[in-house]
Amino acid sequence: MSQALSLKARAIALLAQREHSALELRRKLMRIARAQAESEDAASTDLAPKVDELLVWLQAQGYLDEARFVESRLHVRAARHGNLRIEQELAQHGLSLGAEQKAALKDSEFERARAIWQRKFGSPGDDAAARAKQMRFLAGRGFSSEVIRRLLREGARHD
Repeated sequence: MSQALSLKARAIALLAQREHSALELRRKLMRIARAQAESEDAASTDLAPKVDELLVWLQAQGYLDEARFVESRLHVRAARHGNLRIEQELAQHGLSLGAEQKAALKDSEFERARAIWQRKFGSPGDDAAARAKQMRFLAGRGFSSEVIRRLLREGARHD
């Protein structure tokens, strides 16, 4: 029983540090449970059901909330990344944006890209190589090619 409490305490400690998706937390807890089982020379075959049961308990108690995780991830990433990067990161966690969140993110993508571009470059490049560098930078941040082209086109007009 102390093993389960220890695992529960570790899970709550992880969630106290930051929000986690269920998939991410399960992966971490399985690693912790295996290490505990090895240190106690116990069989590690029945760890998955214990971890899954703990995840259900954490969700029921409100410690683990995937909607809260998505909101947290949006809040942290939106200022620095484009829609494609944010959606890809959420997909790695087995989650996706809701229709309303997706629409809000799409509506703000151009302004977010402009702010990042302004901080990093300030003006369109003087030549094709400089503009290509700016495009690669923004694409690497996950902004759509449509937003990047529009931004560089409008940036060139303002000079």
